[in-house]
Amino acid sequence: MLAFSVCVAGSFSLGALAANEIAPVAMNAARFWLAAAMIGGAGLIMGGVSASSFRAPWRYVLLGGFFGCYFVTMFEALKTASPINTSALFTLVPVMSAGFGWLLLRQRLTRRMTLALAIGALGAVWVIFRADLGAVVRLEIGRGEQIFFLGSISYALYAPLSRRLHRGEATLAYTFWTMLFAAALVTLWGWEAVLATDWMHLPPIVWITLTYIVVFASAATLVLINIAIQRLPTAKVMAYTYLIPSWVILWELALGAQAPPLLVSAGFGLTLVALGLLLRDDAPAPPPVPAG
Repeated sequence: MLAFSVCVAGSFSLGALAANEIAPVAMNAARFWLAAAMIGGAGLIMGGVSASSFRAPWRYVLLGGFFGCYFVTMFEALKTASPINTSALFTLVPVMSAGFGWLLLRQRLTRRMTLALAIGALGAVWVIFRADLGAVVRLEIGRGEQIFFLGSISYALYAPLSRRLHRGEATLAYTFWTMLFAAALVTLWGWEAVLATDWMHLPPIVWITLTYIVVFASAATLVLINIAIQRLPTAKVMAYTYLIPSWVILWELALGAQAPPLLVSAGFGLTLVALGLLLRDDAPAPPPVPAG
């Protein structure tokens, strides 16, 4: 999950540079097809993808739909919202994921975990509203943030739903079918934008971003989170999202952007406190789900 947080952070910064150069649905259709081909090829070589793993394909329709919704809304949001704001909004995912974890898996939170999620949510809100209490009271939130909030709900539901629907398939197989159905659903949803895109004359930043999100922000992150989901409580898996805004700031600085104001950065400090609280063990982790 530490590696997961680093990979996800890069997609916010690079995505913001490419978001206005290509339709979000076209970008994500390409990324899912390429990622599915890469994971499927690895699965065939390693023997991890078999016909038996295709049992109950409706599961992959659900998982692929939620996964695809998150990424399309992310790129749509980055047209107007800053990478730092969207990554801060993403830290609300653990709170929502904990709620879905209780509904689907009956995973209960300890008092410390509840406190940690509250602190993390407070830090996220502090950054999203730019440390302006008046903006909080007036609920002044941009259109991009509103769009990405819907995608964050989809992502928060993905983690507990993935664990609930898992039937012992190997991680590569489970990841491949999810990615394949995400590709098909996103393509069907935005086929007009896919056909209208001038793929031969896209700016270099689009191809750089596409390469990154295919390898690191799609294939790698889905494999990593599927491994973690089977071994850790949902709230703890999602806790690592609290690191993402800090990684995004480093990405932004590396790409030449300015650091956020010190008062706004205090919100990131709260998310790190929440991470520390969530990673402390109250009880042994659940045993891993068999990999088939």
